[in-house]
Amino acid sequence: MLNRDVRDIMSVPWAMEMKSISIEEPERLVETLTGAIQGCGGWMLGRGGDHTGVVNIIFEFERQNCADIYCALMGSGLELSPGGHATLTALCQCTNRRQESCGKEVASIELEIQTFPCRR
Repeated sequence: MLNRDVRDIMSVPWAMEMKSISIEEPERLVETLTGAIQGCGGWMLGRGGDHTGVVNIIFEFERQNCADIYCALMGSGLELSPGGHATLTALCQCTNRRQESCGKEVASIELEIQTFPCRR
């Protein structure tokens, strides 16, 4: 039997906050990420930006799709912080080991992206 502390940690949902950077134009980045996330079975909860080039996106997905989400973020040209990579890796590994018991659970990511668009 698990002790109380371990059970409490295991019952915490995967609600993650991450930071990243991108050289994409903010509008194009939001469009690309929205399509990529939805293409992997995720759903958008919110998105927006400000005049400094910061884009904020909040989305959710079933844990069974975490590897696809991770690939979609990377394929969209994001450079996640080291903590973001570590968190997503942990989610993917944990989900892989417990696929039958947690695959349908929902994970959420609040993603802050600082854009530095290339000027041509």
